Amino acid sequence: MSFYLHGLGHFHPENEITNQFLAELDIGTNEEWIAERVGIRSRRTVLPLDYIRETKNVDHRHALEAALYRHADTGKRAAVMALERAGIEASDIGMVIAGGCYPDNMSPADACEIAAALEIEAPACDLNSACTSFHVALDMLSMMRPEALPEYVLLVTPESLTTAVDYTDRAGAVLWGDGTTAAVVSTKVPSRIEIIGNSFRSSPAGWNKVVVPHFQHFWQEGRTVQMFAIKKTIAIFRHLQETFASAGRTLNFVGHQANLKMLEAVCARCDIDEARHHHNVIDFGNTGAAGAPSVVSMRWDEWGDTDDVAVIGVGSGLTWSAHLLRFGGAA
Repeated sequence: MSFYLHGLGHFHPENEITNQFLAELDIGTNEEWIAERVGIRSRRTVLPLDYIRETKNVDHRHALEAALYRHADTGKRAAVMALERAGIEASDIGMVIAGGCYPDNMSPADACEIAAALEIEAPACDLNSACTSFHVALDMLSMMRPEALPEYVLLVTPESLTTAVDYTDRAGAVLWGDGTTAAVVSTKVPSRIEIIGNSFRSSPAGWNKVVVPHFQHFWQEGRTVQMFAIKKTIAIFRHLQETFASAGRTLNFVGHQANLKMLEAVCARCDIDEARHHHNVIDFGNTGAAGAPSVVSMRWDEWGDTDDVAVIGVGSGLTWSAHLLRFGGAA
């Protein structure tokens, strides 16, 4: 089945959590400690910085009330950019799918609130698979009968994980940032970007390695998860390379934006040149499901007609996933 990407959009809130800000929280961290372990300089947050400074989000039940943006707000902003790039109107969207690590409500779905903010009257639902949610939505759509789908589907991955972080815990505090990505896709209308090689896998035995519980803070078994992410990303990249690499085309790598050290380990093992490795984790932190697609979105005008982009995700569940964006088709 043919599957096309028409537009991508992204949004990051303006409040910035720098390494210096975290050091001033007196949680046993500094610039050198953070750089050595995760390679992140700053992150964005939907929370007021004074709220984090004063409360350290110890009782995170108040975080949603304190937040400057809801997912409907960030989702709308990212979607408007995606729609403009696709050259269509919100009224052209026939389905809205959202998903991420930490929805604003258990019910209704984030997708319904985002669709309402865009004044879209169409079927809306969430497909949540934590950091692989964007990939899962693509994979599910790729398995559906094209005639059963509308011409255009809007996918949104709103993430505000800083609201689930305990800012007395340096292990979590240094990682997470907030961001949202939106994509306009179609199985019927061609564009210059074809989506191929969709895949999604899970190992549910590892379900308890990364958790964001109700009424508790984010927690993960850090080293186990990092080793899992490196191993699976290497395997997926090599598979995409063997399957789709061709003469005259450039194979680029965009991995899950968990931390820079993890990505560098993958590049070293797969012999990926620095010029072909694209990331934004240094400046935005781990933005969950929004991370990898936001990298592609932020370079939207730079991709040429001979570019292939291997977009790879890993996440809690444990899950791993991928797709390849092939630029240069007939619009």
